[in-house]
Amino acid sequence: MKFIHIKLYKAVLLLFLVVTIGVIGHMFLSDLTFVEALYMTIITISTVGFGVLRPLNDIEKLFTIFLILLSIGVYGYVVSVFTEYIVEGHIFKQLKLKKVQQKIQKLANHTIICGYGRNGKQSAVKLMTFNEPFIIIEKDAHIIKELDKNGILFVEGDATDDKVLLQAMIQNAKNLITALPSDADNLFVVLSASQLNKSLKIVSRASLETSSSKLKIAGADNVIMPDKLGGDHMASLLVTPDLIEFVDKLNIEGDCSTNLKEIAVNDLPNHYLHKTISDTDIRRKTGCSVIGFKTAENEYIINPESDTILEENTNLILLGRPEQIQKLHELF
Repeated sequence: MKFIHIKLYKAVLLLFLVVTIGVIGHMFLSDLTFVEALYMTIITISTVGFGVLRPLNDIEKLFTIFLILLSIGVYGYVVSVFTEYIVEGHIFKQLKLKKVQQKIQKLANHTIICGYGRNGKQSAVKLMTFNEPFIIIEKDAHIIKELDKNGILFVEGDATDDKVLLQAMIQNAKNLITALPSDADNLFVVLSASQLNKSLKIVSRASLETSSSKLKIAGADNVIMPDKLGGDHMASLLVTPDLIEFVDKLNIEGDCSTNLKEIAVNDLPNHYLHKTISDTDIRRKTGCSVIGFKTAENEYIINPESDTILEENTNLILLGRPEQIQKLHELF
């Protein structure tokens, strides 16, 4: 893309150079005004066949021949460049890219995923399941083609570059997931993102345990170590297989018999604020059970008491079958 743009700029520059040579030559040889010289140059290189302003002497005729031959060569180059530009679909790509940029400009409360590797792709699939808006930042050309083919919003570039983060509308984003293979790059993204958007919730991938604390200091709300989680999960399947299998079935995607859901108390009707869990009567109304409570200080209470007060900035974690979760959505 950059190479063809350079060729386009070169073609335009050559065309401008031919016109400049023609104007200066006519003004010097024929003692014409700028407008007259420009007129003579244009009718000469365009070969439209209009008459000259006055008969030409031998030197002027030789200059005109030179100008025609020069313009033919330049025309051939310009036509070949523009043909290549059109044939390779660059114009259509530019139009399509412009439409994508217009969609990106409208994004708000979205999630930015930096890196579309294994972890980034899994994050994108999960967000798709919940119909959450997101955008991918990726610099690999092959992955960009895949994203474009699948209709996924993306920004092509290096996520460690602030300009790229701004192109992804980080100032309007709600969450950021940085899943780059390098811990150093993830750290850099976290530092930049936390400065560009103070209210951003950041989840970062880490390969080394020593990177976890650094990422949290830099501004990451959560740090995930995929390799450690995978090993822990495999060992747990040997030690407590039935328990792990049951927990795995508490799926939040809604494609099995049980389901987990988190509800912010701030999103509940106002009359539930400062009431107890029992006052909501969620179990009788929906069939869902409250199995967890997150305090305003980000502390988790497992199996909270029924008299727990629903304060601002707290969350309820509920367990239920898909139809019960659906009823929960309808009521609350």
